[in-house]
Amino acid sequence: MSSKKGVVPRCRPWYDALLSERLWSRWSFFPIFLPVLHSCRNNRVTRKPYKIGMVSLGCPKNQVDAEQMMGVLAGSGFELTADQQEAEIIVVNTCGFIESAKEESIGAILEAANMKKRGKCRALVVAGCLAQRYKDELRKELPEADAIIGTAEVARIGEICEHALAGSGPLVRVAAPAMVYGLPRISTTPRHYRYLKIAEGCSNRCSYCAIPIIRGNFVSRPAASIIDEARKLADNGAKELILLAQDSTGYRDGTKDLPALLRSLARVNGIGWVRLMYAYPGRITDELMTVLAEEEKICRYLDIPVQHIDDKVLAAMNRRGTSDDIKRTIEKLRKRVPGIALRTSLITGFPGETEAAFKRLLSFVQETAFDHLGVFTYSPEEGTPAARLERQIAPEVAQERLDRIMKAQAKISLRKNRALIGTRAVILVDGLEDDALFGRLSSQAPEIDGAVYLSETEALPGEFVEVTITDASEYDLVGTSKDQEEEPTLPQDTEVTEEGKKQARGH
Repeated sequence: MSSKKGVVPRCRPWYDALLSERLWSRWSFFPIFLPVLHSCRNNRVTRKPYKIGMVSLGCPKNQVDAEQMMGVLAGSGFELTADQQEAEIIVVNTCGFIESAKEESIGAILEAANMKKRGKCRALVVAGCLAQRYKDELRKELPEADAIIGTAEVARIGEICEHALAGSGPLVRVAAPAMVYGLPRISTTPRHYRYLKIAEGCSNRCSYCAIPIIRGNFVSRPAASIIDEARKLADNGAKELILLAQDSTGYRDGTKDLPALLRSLARVNGIGWVRLMYAYPGRITDELMTVLAEEEKICRYLDIPVQHIDDKVLAAMNRRGTSDDIKRTIEKLRKRVPGIALRTSLITGFPGETEAAFKRLLSFVQETAFDHLGVFTYSPEEGTPAARLERQIAPEVAQERLDRIMKAQAKISLRKNRALIGTRAVILVDGLEDDALFGRLSSQAPEIDGAVYLSETEALPGEFVEVTITDASEYDLVGTSKDQEEEPTLPQDTEVTEEGKKQARGH
């Protein structure tokens, strides 16, 4: 929806928050120390150290962009520092996917702007999805921003920061979306698991989604560059690769499609797990199922965002396929890939969702018994067809429906987790949380699924350890490697030291 002069469009409470500067939120801070070249008044160039903070918000795909920006900056001499109060340049890599993400991004921008007013911060750079979509509004209402840059400017972040420090006036640089890859990255995850972006944008045109507006049409990354980066990540200690795209099942680089790419990644030495996210249900082929079943390194795990199950709602969402198609795909996956863990995401409160339609969705959740499930309330995004639909659902109704689904899913999760008590399984150790060692099964993705907390186990992050599951809650498990008699069963080509084997046995 285009805005008229002096009129704030619908669907933009985040914009009101920017105008009022009332919104505050928590934000992650990844500051780095940088010697930057800058110009003096006498046109001489001198070298002076500056501290730069990177604030990254949103999804893992955005996180990869932030890692690339940090890598580019580090290539110019940057060093990581943990003191955000010392940052002299702050880069806010924003998210603009749904309303809550926009509000969080605006909160981070306003916090950075206040640090510029009262602290050591000298320059503020606003990057990412919100900047890509709302550059004019941000430029008008945020005079504190020294630069506003789009998603295609990742490789030029160094020169942009130099411009911001030079005080040459506000810079707005937002080009058409592009696939950015092949840049150095500084990890914001533990080094044993890394996100690997295989595509950019989306061409599905779901009626509620602004991703095509922000990130453009779907573009597959060249397979050779993906394999090359996978090898580099493995050389740097990665044991698990998590493949990212808005629609990973749409991947195709010439003659190499997603199943062929997965088989190639499964042959990268040092990698133990390859995890696939964001699989569109209507594009899950028999060949993909075969790969999931045959390749030992490919996790028997699939993230399938079905969004809804009522046929009228699916049609209004412009989703491909029907409820029967979705159910058949799930049934076929479970038959052809025994033991596969399925994750999905759903939307409640979509325009026109009747109580009867919601009950069909709730029954579907109860009958299908997904291993992992996330739910979002519908967020009307300007410029999308769904925002113009009549019969918008009240936010409190959408939230109440979300709560009912999550209550049902909690019972399913508890039942499934309790069924694992007494079984043995290989986990990848992630680290410590509140002095407790924890890791994940191959059926658990980091940050969004549960974890396995370990007792009487000694291991290091990045090690594969075989454990016995001893207890379970709704989302997490407890395990131990004590009294382990046999060597751990580990993925092929995964290096295990003798010390690691001793730790896995609990010695």
